Amino acid sequence: MGGLYAITDTVLIPDQQLPAAMEQAIQGGARLLQYRDKSSDATRRLQQAKILHALCQRYGIPLLINDDVELAAQVGAAGVHLGKEDPAFAMARSRLGESAIIGVSCYNQLELALKAAREGADYVAFGSFFPSPTKPDTVRATTDLLRRAKQVLSLSIVAIGGITPTNGRPLVAAGADYLAVINGVFGQSDIRTAARSYSLLYEELSLLKNASEFCPR
Repeated sequence: MGGLYAITDTVLIPDQQLPAAMEQAIQGGARLLQYRDKSSDATRRLQQAKILHALCQRYGIPLLINDDVELAAQVGAAGVHLGKEDPAFAMARSRLGESAIIGVSCYNQLELALKAAREGADYVAFGSFFPSPTKPDTVRATTDLLRRAKQVLSLSIVAIGGITPTNGRPLVAAGADYLAVINGVFGQSDIRTAARSYSLLYEELSLLKNASEFCPR
């Protein structure tokens, strides 16, 4: 199951609007959700994560926590997303258990993805594919990287970074199982419609595959 991977942003979404914004993304078709808050307010982060976890459970959508293994454990989240500076994978797996979803940022390096796969990651994320307001100075990944990764990896592949419904289409075609989006969803006035526009990319791909497999006599 692939599709939209919606990631929250505390700059784009006021605290009081966060649950409603997340629910609109789900209603628009988001298949994975990530709570991302880089602030040091542990009390607020715990409170928000609990609310979002309850919301995701109601809809049957996995909630992942960005960077914070302990917060994921505290709220019983489905898993965690780890970056270059985050805790070691083995520690995260030990703390969260075998059933947890653990994703790893691999930037533009296939070698990091292969290492994550050997360690038992559930998905790897490549990016940034396009200029991103969230991380304007990050490295660039290419569609060729997605194609190569798809050939050698059996786990899910996530594309992230400045993705729109228009420029996301070739990423889906190249093998991105999920498109991770922040501003393209939560920076829009109609979150549900914005989320739906990304979800449609996967529905279109599915229709094309079905059409190519149908060979009338």
